[in-house]
Amino acid sequence: FDVRSKEEFEAGHIKDAINMPLTTLSSSTIKIKDKNKHIITCCMSGGRSSLAKSILHQAGYDNVHNGGGWHTLQSKLQ
Repeated sequence: FDVRSKEEFEAGHIKDAINMPLTTLSSSTIKIKDKNKHIITCCMSGGRSSLAKSILHQAGYDNVHNGGGWHTLQSKLQ
């Protein structure tokens, strides 16, 4: 999940990333039914993605990883 705002996401993002702004992220907005699926969160610097990881853990998702900033994460995925 890219947890930046819609505007930030539209300015650039990782291919196939899902935009789920932190301000709207809650257990009721998460559409992934498999709580064992690996999820990577990212944002601009890693702060919001860390909070998103905590929210996902509280919602019962066990395989959540904070990918940090999307630019850095993108270079690691290539």
